[in-house]
Amino acid sequence: MTKPPEPRRVDLNSDMGEGFGCYRMGDDAAILKIVTSANVACGLHAGDPEIMVETFRIAKENGVAIGAHPGFPDLWGFGRRNIPYSPGEIERLVAYQIGAAQALAAYAGHQITYVKPHGALGNLGSADPEVAAAVTRAICAVDRNLISLSIAMGEQERAAREAGLKVKSEIFADRAYTDTGHLVSRSEPGAVIHDPDEAAARIVRMVEGGAIETVTGKRLETAIDSICVHSDKPSAVAQAARVRDALEERGIRVESFV
Repeated sequence: MTKPPEPRRVDLNSDMGEGFGCYRMGDDAAILKIVTSANVACGLHAGDPEIMVETFRIAKENGVAIGAHPGFPDLWGFGRRNIPYSPGEIERLVAYQIGAAQALAAYAGHQITYVKPHGALGNLGSADPEVAAAVTRAICAVDRNLISLSIAMGEQERAAREAGLKVKSEIFADRAYTDTGHLVSRSEPGAVIHDPDEAAARIVRMVEGGAIETVTGKRLETAIDSICVHSDKPSAVAQAARVRDALEERGIRVESFV
């Protein structure tokens, strides 16, 4: 008797805990009812111990996996500005933030299972082999059991795999791609997709086709293990819900990769 094929599955992640003090960014509680993994800011580009613990607690209540989301120490620029740290400095900044996330997750009764670099650090790691190697060394030094959630087709993905880490490849529901597979700069028009229906239809095409769709309509084949829906825009909750609904309507199971 022929065994039926396994249903397709994909993780849905979002950047969380990105407020600071009395300032809040996005509706984390609502998003955490939709996504299956939460990338939690570790206190340098955003976040603080109070926000981190609360985010970990709510994630646990909702059965959502959690990851460290380290970025450049740039509260003013939200970690989206390139800062010329050396590879060694990047390595230690990432290790520092993973450690903070692990400690506060344990305090909240949850567990960090993966690392996903934020903003400028993530984009640099995707394009620059030295930055990718520095981030990878930091993960390996702290805990080799942590999964590297890496931008699909980037240097970070390659470096982590070569180091023997478990790697999951990520695409973005709400970001446009260049023909080289990189994210279109946020300074360019059309870089961010706000319409929930447009984002959902595009994600379904990419997951079913196993390929990134670029701004010119080009298809770049890649593994797709996780989809990021950003939480820091007005349409975030509606977009996350629509993306999840669209995937499930096509028989694609949405669940954590952990």
